[in-house]
Amino acid sequence: MSDRKYFGTDGVRGEVGGPTINPEFALRLGYAAGQVLAAQYEGTGRPTVVIGKDTRISGYMLESALEAGLSAAGIDVLLAGPVPTPAVAYLTRTLRLTAGIVISASHNPYYDNGIKFFSAQGTKLPDEIELKIEQAIDQPMHWVKSESLGRARRLADSAGRYIEFCKSAFPNDLNLNGLKIVVDAAHGAAYNIAPHVFRELGAEVIAVGVQPDGFNINQEVGATYPEKLAEEVRKHSADLGIALDGDADRLQMVDAQGRIYNGDELLYLIVADHLQSQPVKGVVGTLMTNLGFEKKMQELGVEFARAKVGDRYVLELMQQKGWVFGGESSGHLLCLDWHTTGDGIIAALQVLTALCHSGKSLPELTEGLKMYPQIMVNVPLQPGQDWKNHAGLQQATREVEKMLGDRGRVLIRASGTEPKLRLMVEAEQADLAQAGIDTLLAVDLMK
Repeated sequence: MSDRKYFGTDGVRGEVGGPTINPEFALRLGYAAGQVLAAQYEGTGRPTVVIGKDTRISGYMLESALEAGLSAAGIDVLLAGPVPTPAVAYLTRTLRLTAGIVISASHNPYYDNGIKFFSAQGTKLPDEIELKIEQAIDQPMHWVKSESLGRARRLADSAGRYIEFCKSAFPNDLNLNGLKIVVDAAHGAAYNIAPHVFRELGAEVIAVGVQPDGFNINQEVGATYPEKLAEEVRKHSADLGIALDGDADRLQMVDAQGRIYNGDELLYLIVADHLQSQPVKGVVGTLMTNLGFEKKMQELGVEFARAKVGDRYVLELMQQKGWVFGGESSGHLLCLDWHTTGDGIIAALQVLTALCHSGKSLPELTEGLKMYPQIMVNVPLQPGQDWKNHAGLQQATREVEKMLGDRGRVLIRASGTEPKLRLMVEAEQADLAQAGIDTLLAVDLMK
């Protein structure tokens, strides 16, 4: 990805009004994508692309520009309106479309936005196709003749289609009758979808984060601010809470006491439930996945592998190994037996399936999972600083690893977004983890 000018690991993303998130760039991107997709198209009629977005005010502007660019390249456009990122993947696949486009910056604030693509199979576009699109962006635009221009129309009931798809991921012989659930949609793309899914399956739903105004997406609500969900669960004496982020591909859950469960704990519940009826070949986590999760997978006889941080890398490793389950501590959970991409609602339904199958609560089901205390600290780096070969840091790392033995681990990595080094130590006891961090922090990286 280092040779890319515009595309990052998850499409194009940035602040609205910046060099890539503006109407002029979106127009050129739509036209470039249209050209490349048209050249690859082998079907009859015109290629068709669906565009979905979250609730940011800038989504309307970018949607119009993308639509114009695609139309100028001879591509028909379906406008799905505000729907979750995984809904676009589903619609692209089920409607046999050429590609899908999502306008969203996920869990970021309203002043950011992004544009990413799905293939006809509902998966990330192949790198070679993305590279061709990127190379075409800076080329002159030569739109097609009037009779070949693409048409645009609204996709009828896109939300309803996705609601039914989500419900299909919950067993027909089960229901959520008698459960009171708080659902927090982060004022985002699932605001008019997630509450309906759980309500139609029988739950009593208290919906929060369902009043988007274009500016309040992810603002002290949703999966990146689960404290709000915990507060609402306690306030309403609910059985549990479900929090999604702005584009609904991330999940956090809360039990009746307001205790927050992260992605590692929820992934454990999903895997453990599947083991009751069928074997699980393996599970993919990331460098940040809790060591307690890894040890529990070993205890269950399930192979475990770590990918780089980022759901893109988790999915790639899952596909390489042919495994079905994977995820991140942040709540990006992948269940490839149900969907081609991470989906917060689908993941929540798999957790609820485990609760229904067992008749137990979240605390009871996670009782056998011992999560190790993790301590993370960021330290500043000079631009271009060779921290990997720093003798003092290498020595300190060896000392900490010797101190921890098999009771913990050390992870040191550079931030991908800012000049900082991320230090992480996890251990069976918090004081042991703290001792490890203190040893690392005693190193002067400037020497």
